[in-house]
Amino acid sequence: MKKFNFTLGTVLSYKNQVLDSLKNEHAKILARINEQEKVIHNLEEEYKKCNNDFNQKKMEGITIIESIGFEAYLRKLEVSIKQEEKKLALIKVEEENKRMEVVAAKQDTSSLEKLKEKKLEIYHKEEQKAEEALVEEFVSFNRIATK
Repeated sequence: MKKFNFTLGTVLSYKNQVLDSLKNEHAKILARINEQEKVIHNLEEEYKKCNNDFNQKKMEGITIIESIGFEAYLRKLEVSIKQEEKKLALIKVEEENKRMEVVAAKQDTSSLEKLKEKKLEIYHKEEQKAEEALVEEFVSFNRIATK
């Protein structure tokens, strides 16, 4: 009997390549999210440190110019934090869209893989039937030959 050949093998291969590509893109987006979260965390830490320094200086006594400088820097950090959080939100939307693409691609490949498994199962059953017929023919031939 001829070797098993899945007729949609090239399509399955292509779909798997697309799925792998989408998974890589998704992983890159997740890495960008982690980086963006680190940027926000660092800005928040800088804000806390600066605010603590400002409060300490207020207790010790501070000039008006120094106070204005601290307040301006703190406001600048607040704006930066808000901007970076907006960037993070956009990246998260991008990640959600890419994740949905990955899920859709996975569904495509899994349906083709299930079809391949069914075709392979049918092939094995036909192969087994052919072998049984061959054995049956061989046994019949031996009975005829020995008589």
